[in-house]
Parts: sequence; structure tokens; C-alpha cells
Amino acid sequence: MSALPPKSDIGVGRGHVRYGPIADLQALAACRQIGQRQHYKASALSLVLSTGKGKVMSAHERWQMDASTPELYERYLVPAIASLWAADLLDRISPRRGDSVLDIACGTGVVARLAEQRGQAGRVVGLDLNTAMLAIARAKSAKVEWIEGSALDLPFDADSFDVVLCQLGLQFFPDRLLALKEMARVLKPGGRAGFSVYSAIEKTPAAYALVQALDNWLGEEASRTKRSEHLSCDAQEIGDWAKQAGFDVVDVVAVTKQITFPSMLDYVRFQLTATPMAGLLKDKDAPEREQLIMSISDDAASRLDHSMLAGGKLKFPQQSFVAMASLH
Repeated sequence: MSALPPKSDIGVGRGHVRYGPIADLQALAACRQIGQRQHYKASALSLVLSTGKGKVMSAHERWQMDASTPELYERYLVPAIASLWAADLLDRISPRRGDSVLDIACGTGVVARLAEQRGQAGRVVGLDLNTAMLAIARAKSAKVEWIEGSALDLPFDADSFDVVLCQLGLQFFPDRLLALKEMARVLKPGGRAGFSVYSAIEKTPAAYALVQALDNWLGEEASRTKRSEHLSCDAQEIGDWAKQAGFDVVDVVAVTKQITFPSMLDYVRFQLTATPMAGLLKDKDAPEREQLIMSISDDAASRLDHSMLAGGKLKFPQQSFVAMASLH
């Protein structure tokens, strides 16, 4: 049995002449004061990230985002990426009629909302550390219970849920084994858990091209946050973690989805505006920020197979490990 790895270290508005994602983001950027402090979203994290320069920043600080960034995440990254993985996870776990469902590290709630919309589940609860992300979730659905809390200390009694889900969150937790044990604790006898994590970044070509471009233009530490989204382990190790946590039956598969963005520039802009990586450019003025985004985009595009950029769009495979685990 594999040992659990060490803790992670991880333009003008629509009423004028420009429309679409780029114009929306430019308009929002123009409204911000230069040098305004960014906050970042924490998906149930308490880990500490080193900046590599002797400074330390807690993940709760690093991942708290201002109100506009969760809105951008929900508007652009949820439809392009998160919604695809949410549908896949729910298809695999298939909540039964009346099942109580908990979505851990729910973010803006795409998994919990979809579970409720499909009409089979009974009680549906979404949990996350970040108040700004939960505010978006609450605005999207009043039928789901939204709770602020940590995956490492779930605020629920034992045997509370039939199904526990965690989409693309486990890789961020400072103590993954504890998080999995908490999932098992709150499951009822015979309960089931479904969770997904991004696999090695090399398996997602656009992300791999982006981190190389970030390091090239912003310094070798610039890609730390993006790289932390991906695990370098294999499916067997993930299955071993779940068994160590007390799950009796575990099945882990590598799944690939085709992701589409309007262009490489859109992809890079969203990554540097609607995710914690926005902090990389927060000290730049608007012209320099725009030039860097374009330069990073061109660099990343040059590292991809031309077939992924056909017709000016960006289409690339993205791989995750998806695990189904159950208790007797």
C-alpha cells in the first residue's frame, strides 16, 4: 500500500460597442483601482504556501477572492470546465431517489446545483470555506443548503449522508487522508463517495503550456498555483488513500474530457483573471497587464500542437482521476 504523500505546497460595457468574454473582463478590470488588493477562494484549505522568497502566505489568504472574481469564475470557467466534470461525476455516482447528498469544496455550487436539478436527490448540501463563492452559490439556488466549513472538520454528525462528493478539490487539501476520513465518517452505512482530481499536468496540454509560459514571463515561481491543481501520482495511489481512510470498495479511473475555449487568449485571460492566479498581475497597471496576458498567450500557443488551435479556437484534452468509493 502506498504511503500518503506529504502535505501540499502549494471594453467598455455591454451597452457600448464591445461584447463577449474579453470585453466583459476588460470592463471589469477598468473599473478596478490600480493596486487594489485581490482576495482568493479557499476550497476547504488551511495549508501554507511558500512564495519561495522566505515569505509565507496561508492558503485561506491566498485563495480568498473579491466578489467579482467568483462571478467571473462562474460565468466563464464553470461552463467551459467545471460543468463537464460535474455531469460526469453525477452520472457515475447516480444518486438514488431521496438520497441525502453533500458536495465538499463546492465553490459556486455547480455539482450540488446539478444534483438538485436532476430531481433524484433529497437533501442537498454544499460546503466551502469561501464566503464569496458561497454567495454566488446561494444566488443560483435557494433549494440547496449552503454551509461555510472545512473539509478537514466537517460540521456534521456521523452517518449523515447517503452520498458525498468532492469535485477537483482533494488535491488542495493539506491533509488528504483526514479529508477522506471525514467523508467516510459522515456517510451512512452503505454510503458512497465520488471525488475527482486533476492528474499530472502534462496530461492537460493547455495547462502545461500555460505553466511554462508563466514561468518564462513572470519567473519560475509563477506557475506554482496552477501546478498545484494537478497531482503527479497514479490511480493506484489514489485508491490506496481511500482504503486507508476506511472505504471498503474503491474504483479509480482516468477520464479525459475535451475542453473548448473561444481562443488561447480567452483561456489565458480567464486563468489570470477568474482564478487565484489573478494575484500574479495585481501589481501591474492596465497596459502592462494586458501586454503580459497577450505575451503569455502567444508563448503558450506556440507550445501546443497546431490542431488544438484550429479555426482560432482552443480545444484540448483534460485528464482527471475519478474515484468511486463505498462503505459496507
